[in-house]
Amino acid sequence: MFAKVAAAVVLAMTIVGASAESHTVSFINRCGRGTPQLVQRGNILSSGGSFTSNGPFPAAIAYLQTGNCLLNGENCMTVEMTLQNADPARPGSGSSADLSLIPPLAFNVPVHFEYTNGCNGVGQTCSAANCATAFHVPSDTQVQRACQTDNVGLQITFCP
Repeated sequence: MFAKVAAAVVLAMTIVGASAESHTVSFINRCGRGTPQLVQRGNILSSGGSFTSNGPFPAAIAYLQTGNCLLNGENCMTVEMTLQNADPARPGSGSSADLSLIPPLAFNVPVHFEYTNGCNGVGQTCSAANCATAFHVPSDTQVQRACQTDNVGLQITFCP
């Protein structure tokens, strides 16, 4: 009897461990000025340090606060992100990130992002206000970068 209970406990722990989800957002600021900001639902989660979400991390933004950015990145370029493990029943349901210059957002510093811990090398860079690698209007969906690997992180570099 004890062996059956022990096996059930091990199985349950394996299932819980397998479903654990974690995503880390980290920053590199090479601009010599400004403070990285990570914002979700109007709350600043980080001002430069790495942030780890233990679970899905939907609908967040990051930008370099250079003095004129408002809380939701207005007047600055943002990195928009949703980091979540893919659901095999829903193709394309994993992580997605992009750069945005949709007004009232505006170019303030060059930005690069890249996935870490999977999909390495997949990312995007915008070095000027007219870059073709950022959203300028909502229909610019070709600039999104997806990753279907579980537990990916994002590294954001300002002035790459």
